[in-house]
Amino acid sequence: MTTREVGLFGEAETAKYLRSKGYKLLAHSYRCRFGEIDLIAEKKGMLCFVEVKLRSSDAHGLPREFVDGRKQEKLRKTARWYLMEKRLDVPARFDVAEVTIESKDILRVKEFHYIENAF
Repeated sequence: MTTREVGLFGEAETAKYLRSKGYKLLAHSYRCRFGEIDLIAEKKGMLCFVEVKLRSSDAHGLPREFVDGRKQEKLRKTARWYLMEKRLDVPARFDVAEVTIESKDILRVKEFHYIENAF
């Protein structure tokens, strides 16, 4: 299984979670010159820019810890571009989905945490 395939699994699981909570998915793997946002969703007028972090173990730290200051700034710039491109003036926040799987060979969710307003 490729790294991209494993990443797409985590994004699909997060999208499933968001839909079950009443979110409408607006974009998947949104890219521009500043970076990429895994998922963009909306619920009750709140736009959510979602970073999905998938790991098979937390031996090197929690998945959320990999959304460091540099990554946050890239996400902010990319989100600003999205808002400008779509001509949106709505409340927005940044969320992080932590997906822990059994292993890279066994794509089964072991743990899932969704953190609203992560930064």
